[in-house]
Amino acid sequence: MDGIAQFVPLILIFAIMYFLLIRPQQKKLKDHQKMVEGLRRGDQVVTQGGLIGKVTKVKDENEIEVELAEGVKVRVVQSTIANVINKTEPAAS
Repeated sequence: MDGIAQFVPLILIFAIMYFLLIRPQQKKLKDHQKMVEGLRRGDQVVTQGGLIGKVTKVKDENEIEVELAEGVKVRVVQSTIANVINKTEPAAS
């Protein structure tokens, strides 16, 4: 009985760490992945480097083309998109 009582504080500490640190981080990562998967042409985005541009092409599942200024296009890895400022509406089918 004394052996189990010694592990109760460790179990409580792990449970607190899970609910305060691990679980919110997993939720944030899941939300970010959902946002990145929903990117489409015309969305205005901010990269992690602070560049603001408009998505001109979704090249493949891991890369997009962003126009920073007229005629200035860069290729960006999708996971480096920090935020979507203006979301375009899907075209009516």
